[in-house]
Amino acid sequence: MTMDTNKILQGYETIYQKAAEKLFFSPGRINLIGEHTDYNGGNVFPCAISLGTYAAFGQRTDRTIQMYSENLPDTGIITISLDNLAYNKADDWANYPKGMIYLLTQAGYQLDHGFNLYIHGNLPDGAGLSSSASIELLMGNIINDVYKLGIDQLDLVKMGQQNENNYIGVNSGIMDEFAVGMGKKDQAILLDTNTMEYHYAPVELGNNVIVIMNTNKHRALADSKYNERRSQCEQALALLQTKLTIKSLGELSIDEFDRNSYLINDDILIRRARHAVFENQRTLKAIKYLNENNLIEFGKLVNASHISLHYDYEVTGIELDTLVEAAWKQPGVLGARMVGAGFGGCAIAFVDKDKIDDFQENVGKIYKDQIGYDADFYIAEISDGPSEIKISEVEK
Repeated sequence: MTMDTNKILQGYETIYQKAAEKLFFSPGRINLIGEHTDYNGGNVFPCAISLGTYAAFGQRTDRTIQMYSENLPDTGIITISLDNLAYNKADDWANYPKGMIYLLTQAGYQLDHGFNLYIHGNLPDGAGLSSSASIELLMGNIINDVYKLGIDQLDLVKMGQQNENNYIGVNSGIMDEFAVGMGKKDQAILLDTNTMEYHYAPVELGNNVIVIMNTNKHRALADSKYNERRSQCEQALALLQTKLTIKSLGELSIDEFDRNSYLINDDILIRRARHAVFENQRTLKAIKYLNENNLIEFGKLVNASHISLHYDYEVTGIELDTLVEAAWKQPGVLGARMVGAGFGGCAIAFVDKDKIDDFQENVGKIYKDQIGYDADFYIAEISDGPSEIKISEVEK
C-alpha cells in the first residue's frame, strides 16, 4: 500500500491553486513487544514503519495557516491564525498539528508567517498504528525545517507527548512519539521509559516479514479502558509502595513481584500489575533472543505477550483474539499478538514470506466467517523517522 507522492503534489495544487514547495513524510509505528508497559516505567521495543503520513507544504505571506486532509475531505480546509492557537473542538483533526505549533510558540520560537498544508496518510483509520504521533512529528519536523529552528529531534518527541497529554488531553506514554520520531530503517528501539535511555537493535527476521492485521474495528472502547487500566496499575503500585521503595512497576523482577503481590491483595489489580511486570521482562528477553538470532524463542515471547494482554490485562476483545488465534494455527508463523491500546485496531504476525498468500487467505476467511466482515493485511517494512522527500526526485 505505497502512496503515489505525485498525487499528493497534484492534490495540493488542486486545493490551493499553486504548486507545493516542499514534501514530507512521517511514519506510523508498531511495537514489536512491550505493550502497556510505557506508562508503567517499563521497556518497550517499537519501530517506525513504511506506512505513515505525507504532507505537501507551501509558505504564505500572512499569519494564516490552512490545512486540508485528503483522508477527511468532508472537513474541508481548516483555517487557523498564528495569533490564536488555543484548542478548538471545531478544528477536529487539525488540533494535533496545531497543538505542536502552539507548543513551539510557547517555547519561545517565532513563526513570522503562515503556510498551507495538504495531508494524505496511508495508515488505516483507527487502527492503533499511531496516526496522531505521525502527524505530530510530521508537523514538528516541517516547522523545524522550514523555519530553521534547529530543535533536537528528542525535544520534538517530548513535545509530541506533551501535545497528547496537555493539549489534546490523552494520558498517554511517550512510546508512540519516540518510535515515530527516532525511527531507523531495519532497526527497532529498546527504550527504557523509566530513564529514557534507549538503544537501537537490528531486526533481522531471516525469511520472515511483519504482517499487520487490521480488525477494521474502530477502537471505540480504547480510550476509556486505557485510562482505567492506567489507574488500576497506579493503585497496584501504590499498594506495593507501602513496603517497597520503587517508583514504577517496571523496576520489579518477576521474583520480586511474586514475593510482594500479597501487598496488593486484589485479584484484578494483581493481574493488571502482573502483566506490566512480566511484559517488561519479556521485552528484555526478546532483545536477547533477536541478538542471538533465536527467532523461535522470540516468536514464543510474542505469543505470550498476547496471552497476557488477553487474560491479565483484558484488552484484546473478540476481533483481535480471532485474528491472533487464527494466525497461530497457520504454517510459517513465528508468533502473533495484538498491538496498541486494544479493543480493535491491529495485530501483528511474523510470517514466512513464502507463506504470505496462504496466510492472508486462511486468516482472512476465518475472521470473516466468525466476525462477519473483512480484515485487512499489510506488509510492514521498518523505516526511518520523519524526513523531507525532494520534490525533484518525485516522478513527474
